[in-house]
Amino acid sequence: MFDGFTLDEIDVGPVRLRVRHGGSGPPVVLLHGHPRTHATWHRVAPLLAGRHTVICPDLRGYGGSTAPPDTPDHSSYAKRAMAADVVALLDALGHRRAAVVGHDRGCYVAMRTALDHPDRVSRLGVLDGVPIGEALARADARFAARWWHWFFLGQVDKPAERVINADPDAWYGGSPDRMGAEAYADYHRAIHDPATVHAMCEDYRAGLGPDRAADEADRAAGRRITCPVLFAWSERDDMVELYGDPAAIWRDWADDLRVASVDSGHHMAEEAPEALAALLRDFLAG
Repeated sequence: MFDGFTLDEIDVGPVRLRVRHGGSGPPVVLLHGHPRTHATWHRVAPLLAGRHTVICPDLRGYGGSTAPPDTPDHSSYAKRAMAADVVALLDALGHRRAAVVGHDRGCYVAMRTALDHPDRVSRLGVLDGVPIGEALARADARFAARWWHWFFLGQVDKPAERVINADPDAWYGGSPDRMGAEAYADYHRAIHDPATVHAMCEDYRAGLGPDRAADEADRAAGRRITCPVLFAWSERDDMVELYGDPAAIWRDWADDLRVASVDSGHHMAEEAPEALAALLRDFLAG
């Protein structure tokens, strides 16, 4: 897994990130989603490494990265804090600017990095997601039926951790056949760590609070993403079912938007790595 890559733990201030990095050329950061670790990219990263320095961290609190102390408003898991981790990671690895690509929860971190640190992000890739504030503004009965876990994981009075930790395998699923044996083992260790489960729930609690507030403040101020943006969705996921034309949502945020889809279920990096890597190579090449 990740042949030729280096595995490090890098101090970025409030947390230490477990990071896999390798290849050569202009840097690209790949950010995973929930409940995965950086290992979800193990089939994609080597396909990009011939042209790019590929950097795959575990988000704070996920996988092998450390978790910050909780705060009452959950801001220690806000995407703004995670975006700051990305910038500090680039500094530690000696990169002034990088392309940043995120999937699922990682796409919110990637977007926030581009908005908060536009001078550090050369290109932005967002996979299988629309901005958190936009998703919550459209949270109708269909959304609640399909994405109810957003609100379950976001609960504080009756924490979801109690349910998840009773049987993590039943809750999260996953299989070594689909994910790859080593990637599955990495993920399996993570979901069986109660501290990681708690951090993942805090990520969702931040989504309902400070992340939504940050998106709404940006919309009110008319802030936009100025670098080129690729929005790609999985054709066998529910983006179109939920939003009709999800690309239209991103057009309200991005000055330069490219749109594509991948013949895949939600976890496109695991299910369609060659197609995703080809799409990213074309986008990163300009």
